[in-house]
Amino acid sequence: MLKSPLFWKMVTLSGCLCVLLVPLTLLSGLIGERANYRNDVTDTLRQSSAGSQKLVGPLIAIPVTETVVSLEKANDNEAPKEVRRKQSYLRFWLPESLMVNGKQQVETRKIGIYDGQIWHNDIEINAEFDPKRLDIKADENISLGEPFLVLALSDSRGIGQLRTTRLNGETLSVEPGTGLASDLQGVHMPLSTANLQQSLKLTMAFSLSGTGDFSVVPLGRNSEMTLNGDWPHPGFMGDFLPEKRTVSASGFQAHWQSSWFANNLDSKMRTAGVLSASKSWELPAFSVNIATPADQYQLTDRAVKYAILLIVLTYLAFFVFESLTARQMHPMQYLLVGLSLVMFYLVLLALSEHTGFTIAWGVASLLGALLNGVYLQGVLKSWRAGLSFSIALLVLDAVMWSLLNSEDNALLLGTGVLFIALSAVMVLTRKIDWYALSGSVKKIPQSVSDEELRIWK
Repeated sequence: MLKSPLFWKMVTLSGCLCVLLVPLTLLSGLIGERANYRNDVTDTLRQSSAGSQKLVGPLIAIPVTETVVSLEKANDNEAPKEVRRKQSYLRFWLPESLMVNGKQQVETRKIGIYDGQIWHNDIEINAEFDPKRLDIKADENISLGEPFLVLALSDSRGIGQLRTTRLNGETLSVEPGTGLASDLQGVHMPLSTANLQQSLKLTMAFSLSGTGDFSVVPLGRNSEMTLNGDWPHPGFMGDFLPEKRTVSASGFQAHWQSSWFANNLDSKMRTAGVLSASKSWELPAFSVNIATPADQYQLTDRAVKYAILLIVLTYLAFFVFESLTARQMHPMQYLLVGLSLVMFYLVLLALSEHTGFTIAWGVASLLGALLNGVYLQGVLKSWRAGLSFSIALLVLDAVMWSLLNSEDNALLLGTGVLFIALSAVMVLTRKIDWYALSGSVKKIPQSVSDEELRIWK
């Protein structure tokens, strides 16, 4: 077998494939590096404007000072004495109903050849507070301080104009900071203890900007949120999917709804400890993300993963061509054709940063087919053969394009391509005498009798 030309041909082609793995690996690293540059743009926008926003509120914080009476004794020989201690904490009053309406516009910012998105929301909040839900009253042991209305969020840099803030028709004074002993950012509005004795209707309208996610915690006993946006690729995530949603090329519209029966927020929001920059992210929320569809780096990386399949199919076509004709190709010619296929992906990556993935794929396919067509015409001494291989290469590129753009059917399409390729090879080579090609099998002399060939006698 070691003297068989067919065996050494297969070993040589396998070596060519191994050599081509080196530039493919380097190309994968380059794709990751360029993708990291793109991600740096997103980080820059977040640092320069505002990050993801999670809105917690509105809710009313009530300072409580409670006198706790206990019987204590200094030692076992003394009678217990009454000891009175005071402890202070905040009790939250959550809205009976919470309605959030928003209109979102997405702005694309370019930094060099890369771009990122910043969203701008116009938000209207309507909330109602029922005093029957307030489970704490002033008495001889409990005193209530001046309450204040809290609207907390993740990054206060995104707060724009506060257009309307009215409670029962009266305009409230808005102060910076949440007024809570936590690192959560936002605004607060001072109230009076008289507000705790009546039903309250709050109306707020303001603008909010950020990058990435926009979330609203459904604090109300019954909470709803409606959001309209002009971004065609929203990512609905978080703890609650929208009950209704419509997504089109011009934007999206989504509606969420939840209650305390589903989120149990009335028991979670008993104390101020739950409101901190870290713990607020654990609260369930309505969420939408300005998702970026598969960009040129993700698509090119996925295309490179199919590169070996493309090269193997091309080599297989050459090998069958050699087997069916008397023309032989040198291993160096195989290697050069393989390198041209690797160059296809580099051209694709470079062009896609400027023209988009679709146009870059078409241009790279045409350039690769033209280069290989001219080269193979000189190698095979036939324009017909060179043109045939160029057309076949374009067909393979079209198949790869279908694989990349059909994630749900990628396995089916890939299996179909391999089945068709194997079937074509088997049909075209069904009459080939492989022993004659290898030239390594000795024919049995005709003078040898059947008796001599018997293994046992």
